[in-house]
Formats: sequence, C-alpha cells, structure tokens
Amino acid sequence: MKPVNEAQVSFISNSVNESFGRAAVAAFLAQLDPTVADLSDMRTAVSEAVTNAIVHGYREKRGTVYISVKIFEDGKAVVRVRDKGCGIPDVKKAMEPLFTTGGEERAGLGFAVMQSFCDSVRVSSTVGRGTSVTLTKRFERKA
Repeated sequence: MKPVNEAQVSFISNSVNESFGRAAVAAFLAQLDPTVADLSDMRTAVSEAVTNAIVHGYREKRGTVYISVKIFEDGKAVVRVRDKGCGIPDVKKAMEPLFTTGGEERAGLGFAVMQSFCDSVRVSSTVGRGTSVTLTKRFERKA
C-alpha cells in the first residue's frame, strides 16, 4: 500500500533538537485528527527514539538524525528514526527493559516505552553504520 502523505526531516544530533523532532512528527500526524492520548503516545515514542539516536548512536560526537513519517489511507502511521552512528551490537539485548549503555543516569527503558505506545517497534542496526527504529501506530479514522 502506498502512503497518502509523507514527510522527512533531519537535524544535527544536539540534545536540544530532540523536542524539534518530536514536535515535527506530532504536527505532521495532526492531519489524522488523533485523540490527545494517541498523539501524546507517538510524541513520547518519537522522543525516546530520537534520544537514543543522539545519546547512544552518536555518543560523544555529532551526526545527523533522520526522521521520515508516512501516513496511509487506513490511518496507519509509520515513523522511522535513523542515525548513522555506532550501531547496536545486540539489538535483542538492547531492547530488554533496564538494559543501557548510557551509565547510571539512563534507565534503560527507551525501547520498552516505545513498545508500550506503538502497535509495533522494529529495530535494525549494523555496528559502525547506524540504527533504524521504525514505529507503527494505527490511528482511528473518524467518519
């Protein structure tokens, strides 16, 4: 199925830009006329994915975070957050709740939060080449 609308945005991996990524996706998804709760869920999931790209993907260096958003006729939204950072050696392990490589200040709940707010979360990663997180959520279409 082809998307009925799509958008792309990219920005430097400064932590202050996390809110921009979250807001850009929310503004684009607003055309689906979502409930406040559904929109809030996606904002939170995107925030976690962008934060992971900035904090874990690029660690102490700068890079670019890429976001694409696609909307389908049936109300499904697909958000892809991608980086070209260090990659994840063991995706399955990284997705376990409480696992973190970010030290004591990180809770290790990012993927668990994304999974709780989305219909599906898919992660693909290659060490040295980056990570892609795909968030899918179906929004109820109003008559």
